[in-house]
Amino acid sequence: QVQLVESGGGLVQAGGSLRLSCAASGIIFSINSMGWYRQAPGKQRELVAHITRGGGTIVADSVKGRFTISRDNAKNTVYLQMNSLKPEDIAVYYCNAQIKEPTTWNNYWGKGTKVTVSS
Repeated sequence: QVQLVESGGGLVQAGGSLRLSCAASGIIFSINSMGWYRQAPGKQRELVAHITRGGGTIVADSVKGRFTISRDNAKNTVYLQMNSLKPEDIAVYYCNAQIKEPTTWNNYWGKGTKVTVSS
């Protein structure tokens, strides 16, 4: 069974940094796009950053210049380097991936990792 497991969340002071990781495991033939989304209290889930298998990226305007997405295809892992964190970055961060299992492509979500920024 395919799983996405996030790690790296926690509490950091404003201006600090965190690095999130998300590793896919299970019977995986290929992974297409991978991404990070976040959901703040009382708000809808929103895209933070997205990366294709070839390395093309999309980053939300709200985090552009502060967050960087990257991936290691050999490790089936996607990363989110978050610098200059602000209180408005407080949210649960979810990993997403389009994964090819033996015969089908499926969309998977991790369970989320919480990021808290103190001002």
